[in-house]
Amino acid sequence: MNQLRVPDLFDLDPFDDAFRGFLRPWKLERTVQAPQIKIDLTEHDADYTVKAEIPGVRKEDIDVRIDGNRVTISAEIKKEKEEKKEGRVLRSEREYGYASRTFTLASAVDDAKADAKYNNGVLELMLPKKAAASSKRLSVG
Repeated sequence: MNQLRVPDLFDLDPFDDAFRGFLRPWKLERTVQAPQIKIDLTEHDADYTVKAEIPGVRKEDIDVRIDGNRVTISAEIKKEKEEKKEGRVLRSEREYGYASRTFTLASAVDDAKADAKYNNGVLELMLPKKAAASSKRLSVG
């Protein structure tokens, strides 16, 4: 026959439960963050210079789009790490992600003359300003 036992509140030791967690070994795990693109933007009289940090990315995985005065930098991030010992794989880790950054400039960009270079994890964009449309006043005759 089953017996239902009601716990006695005076049998509980609150200090035992509180300190039991301190005796367990700590397990530290690195939390994976979404990749971020950090940029430095400099404006000159005739152009903009953008330096974007995108470490660990192949230049083929970087996409730069210019639409008027709006610039979008995006990259697909793939990192694979494998540890081998005596021909056996001990640990294999993979990280995949997608990073994107969009910003708007004060002047439109001449996309035909824009240039991009990627070296040592830094993307450098030279974005020349589009010639300002001149306005002309017509005299009414």
